[in-house]
Amino acid sequence: MTTISAVHGTLPPHRYPQAQLTELFGRLCLPDRTARAVASRIHTSARVATRHLALPIEQYDALDGFTAANDAYLSAAVDLGCDAALGALEASGFSAADVDLVLSTTVTGIAVPSLDARIAARIGMRPDVKRVPVVGLGCLAGAAGIARLHDFLRGWPSSVAMLVSVELCSLTVQRNDRSPANMVAAGLFGDGAAALIAVGGDHEAEVTGPRVVDSVSHLYENSQRAMGWDVGDSGLKVVLGAEVPDLVRKHLAQDVEQLLAPHGLEVEDIARWICHPGGPKVIEAVQSVLGLDEDDLAMTWRSLHRIGNVSSSSVLHVLADTITSRPASPGDWGVLMAMGPGFCSELVLLRW
Repeated sequence: MTTISAVHGTLPPHRYPQAQLTELFGRLCLPDRTARAVASRIHTSARVATRHLALPIEQYDALDGFTAANDAYLSAAVDLGCDAALGALEASGFSAADVDLVLSTTVTGIAVPSLDARIAARIGMRPDVKRVPVVGLGCLAGAAGIARLHDFLRGWPSSVAMLVSVELCSLTVQRNDRSPANMVAAGLFGDGAAALIAVGGDHEAEVTGPRVVDSVSHLYENSQRAMGWDVGDSGLKVVLGAEVPDLVRKHLAQDVEQLLAPHGLEVEDIARWICHPGGPKVIEAVQSVLGLDEDDLAMTWRSLHRIGNVSSSSVLHVLADTITSRPASPGDWGVLMAMGPGFCSELVLLRW
């Protein structure tokens, strides 16, 4: 069985209150007062207090196109990814040379060679480390990354695997896009990174932490325009449909049942819910359809409040917060879940 030996989240040092970020967005993207007032109302309702930016706030005026934004992404993403990876390795007791597979995920910039290659070279991974760069899963990828590490470790139980997520959402904001989707994204998404170390069953006696028992993936029909990017001359233009909470209400209960039923479990048996903070309406939809309350998703609401939605890194931050601030008891069950472009969900069953 796969054991999560350590998870470590990291954030850029540039932290700002929501009101200051709303002012920046309005100044860069919304020239008229009416649009700025609408954006301000949207940002106030996001339940986000502060977020972190990849760059100091005064440097965003100079990002006049996709090339400049992606160059900034490459520099900051590798630094943050290395910090996250080294933090997870230190917490796990393993070294970079122990890692047999590294899976990297990002959806907020383009890197070839991929982030995992750049990180591996900098922190001293072996030349024969297996690399799996994942692009396009968006918010889903933190949960999907854990599930794919588990798939690998079931076949290679003596291995050590790493997941590295880096998302710099602030570098994707479109200057000439006055759409509601851009307004919502500019008030919700933040920057950060996270890394996780997982080991196969041969290491079971050496490590402690939640164990991955099972996972479920669900790609929903006719939902490709619910979330994603339109890629154009100006870079990555957000696609964010109003139907996302409805998709959660329609499908999530069935997804959870599909995960739990083979193990004789029901919603009431789950002690820890580790949910991606997709935004207030999405979190409320999760609570409603599963019969949960704010306390059940307290770590999710807390993460949204403190750092916003950091795409694929967010659910890993929520997992780290849960382990640190709301530890489970031996034998407790947990469900880790996220949704993202596709539109789709990924659920992971954990046991402490």
